Amino acid sequence: MTKAIRKVVILGGGTAGWLAAALTAKVLGSLVEIELVESDEIGIVGVGEATIPPIQQVNAVLGIAESDFLRETKATIKLAIRFENWGADGDCYYHTFGSAGRNTAFASFHHFWNRAHKLGFGGSYWDYDLNFLAAEAGRFAPTQGNDPIWDMPYAYHFDSALYGQFLRSYSEGLGVVRTEGMVAGVTRHSHTGDITSLELRDGRTVAGDLFIDCSGSRGVLIQQQLAVGYEDWGHWLPCDSAMAVPSERFDTTLPFTRAIARDAGWQWRIPLQHRNGNGLVYSSRHCSDEAAADVLLANLDTPALADPKIIRFQTGRARRQWSHNVVAVGLASGFLEPLESTSIYLIQSAIVRLLHLFPHHGVTAELVDEYNRQSQIEYEQIRDFIILHYHVNNRGSDGFWKDLREMEVPTRLAEKIALFRANGTLVQDQYDIFMEPSWVQVLMGQHVLPDDHHPLADGPSDAELQDQLEKLAAVKARPLPQLPDHDRWLQTQVHRAA
Repeated sequence: MTKAIRKVVILGGGTAGWLAAALTAKVLGSLVEIELVESDEIGIVGVGEATIPPIQQVNAVLGIAESDFLRETKATIKLAIRFENWGADGDCYYHTFGSAGRNTAFASFHHFWNRAHKLGFGGSYWDYDLNFLAAEAGRFAPTQGNDPIWDMPYAYHFDSALYGQFLRSYSEGLGVVRTEGMVAGVTRHSHTGDITSLELRDGRTVAGDLFIDCSGSRGVLIQQQLAVGYEDWGHWLPCDSAMAVPSERFDTTLPFTRAIARDAGWQWRIPLQHRNGNGLVYSSRHCSDEAAADVLLANLDTPALADPKIIRFQTGRARRQWSHNVVAVGLASGFLEPLESTSIYLIQSAIVRLLHLFPHHGVTAELVDEYNRQSQIEYEQIRDFIILHYHVNNRGSDGFWKDLREMEVPTRLAEKIALFRANGTLVQDQYDIFMEPSWVQVLMGQHVLPDDHHPLADGPSDAELQDQLEKLAAVKARPLPQLPDHDRWLQTQVHRAA
């Protein structure tokens, strides 16, 4: 017999735990009691300092003013990721949140650009992307208008530790109870196997009806207690280590993330208001920790503020992210390296999915199965997009990058690459958070150009096409002179919040 959910217990704090608490408290209000158990003895990984645009939806649901968010988390604007050396050494391209050009109903802009490129004109594909133009110019302000050609979607870089503190204060303001303590064990129902309570080291008991496991890669409930198993994707994504170090801030705060390919992985550079976030994601089979530290520290743009911190991980996902009355969120549910800044998004998505499928009179197999089905598809779609970056590289003739270039990739990814190579066609898959412009930018940015284009792109004559592209580039760039410097805009917002 199912049991109505009256109390939700969240195990673990950090971004995952406190975001789960904040959204659940905001959406369900007085319908459920919420208690979060965490211990100051357990450190927070805290590498997820870059996000993607859906973070704005979270803030909107929570009713958080952007100016308050920027001030409290030391956030900056993110318009894009700049990928350096991924196609080959010296190459550079952007994956922006925007969309180049203007699409027609049946043929996207890249078909017209591809035809022009083969004819020897049209410039860079990114000349038609306002996000790129603003990122390169270091300018930003939200664009609002009736014409979507000037839409400039954006996300944030922020200090994840400060974000967790911000969400904790918000959640406690909505009545979430925080309990300090370490879990020593659990009590499970003798017939159903459901978890009924957490037993703390000091003898206290925290009972609940639904448990959200935000205990990180330890998976205290989902793995140690329920043993759901783990699907290892290391054969596709062999990086298993990260080294992070903060450094002094830049004089100018860039409105984009940098992802720089190195010999056995890639380096990130994330600008915040008060410091820079830096790190190296690498394969320990191809690079020692000592060598990784040398590479990271030798390639900082500003002096380090601490010693590098090593983080170990196993790329993959829990085979069931909802089992019995436990839902795993954050690192307890799986790990995908932060190449496309999806870590915090996956936390957000898991909680939103749970709230959509939240049990009424109790957990049912139908709800659990649907949650797990959606979670699996979403994880696999993001996995494939990350694999794409590695697989279509043009770096080196042996070792790490050669292995990834020559490996057999998941079937759906192989099909998407082949279809795009043939004639520039991309099909949007269910639950894929990366839309067609994202796939186009990574593919073409790493020199995968279509052999053909849609027949509609042959409509204008060569001269007409050239004229249309020149006018389109001018229109796309029209808002740029009116945009303030990124730092100036940030200062205005932070002062407004103070």
